[in-house]
Amino acid sequence: MRAGRAVVLLNKPYGVLCQFTSADARRTLAGLVADPGVYPAGRLDADSEGLVVLCADGALIARIAQPRYKMHKTYWAQVEGVPDPAQLRALVAGVALRDGPARAIDARAFREPPSLWPRDPPIRKRAAIPTAWLAVTLAEGRNRQVRRMTAAVGLPTLRLVRWSVGPWTLEGLAPGQSRVARVL
Repeated sequence: MRAGRAVVLLNKPYGVLCQFTSADARRTLAGLVADPGVYPAGRLDADSEGLVVLCADGALIARIAQPRYKMHKTYWAQVEGVPDPAQLRALVAGVALRDGPARAIDARAFREPPSLWPRDPPIRKRAAIPTAWLAVTLAEGRNRQVRRMTAAVGLPTLRLVRWSVGPWTLEGLAPGQSRVARVL
């Protein structure tokens, strides 16, 4: 892969650290990405899954990851409870978090995508509490932001999958798989 000409798209599985080394022998990207010299453009928490874009071009990494460039990122969040229109409007209008206000570009409920893989380990299920899926699009990405935002409107996140970053999506990638994509 030539620097600046392509990126690696990885479907990061649950439980994998979004880094190449770990002091405590936890699973990292090193076990999934064979292309030396690429680095993640942004992070996903170990308990989140989905698209991680990696490349060797520092300027492109900055353009993808830094909030000032406003590259949209869409997350699929399985939440506890059923969202009402007021909760979805609140996510877009903005919620107060400890590190300042945060707002989504878009937030909508949708049916669980049939192509979504089962999580390993599965999320906890409680028969008396329904769950729903939200698609939340952000132009920034602070630490655990989607989880904190959904909790702020009374919908705790049980599972979080980053579906897209800018023009790139997870389409066709199983957990742990990667592919090279062109920079658009």
